[in-house]
Amino acid sequence: MLAVVQRVARASVHVGESYRASIGQGVLILLGVAEGDEETDARWLASKCATLRIFNDPDGRMNLDLAAVGGAALVISQFTLLGDCEKGRRPSFTNAAQPAAAERLYERFVAFLRGCGVPVSTGIFGAMMDVSLINEGPVTLLLDSTPWKRRRAIDAQRAAGGSRSGGEEQAPDGRVTDEGMA
Repeated sequence: MLAVVQRVARASVHVGESYRASIGQGVLILLGVAEGDEETDARWLASKCATLRIFNDPDGRMNLDLAAVGGAALVISQFTLLGDCEKGRRPSFTNAAQPAAAERLYERFVAFLRGCGVPVSTGIFGAMMDVSLINEGPVTLLLDSTPWKRRRAIDAQRAAGGSRSGGEEQAPDGRVTDEGMA
């Protein structure tokens, strides 16, 4: 699951000619759901977005999270984040989750974010939307649940005393190496 998180002074979304939603200070989150993503990805990513310390404290340092500044989130579904442009000139979206699964996980992400105490507004899943924002800073971050899932799987294998997969081996001194290269 991918999220582009942008610190905003304000953001809004329109669907067609209709106004949909807006927020003041907070974050605009463009959310892409990948094939193989699960509810645990949505929970982890929502918690991470809610607690990112990307707002300035009185000394001008990024040290405050959404709750500390009374901020909100505008969450927009964006399957194009999963576009693969490695070959050719037309993106491939085969890495994106199927629409039904993506919508379910998008809704779970929104629910988990609300569960973190964040006021959340949304666009409409799958709709063509016009999104406007005033990016503050600018501060824009890309969050990906894949490395978190990988670390979690390795930790679970270690806890179970199992071996690693994916070409990783453990050197005699305990270091994890790729394909046995110490």
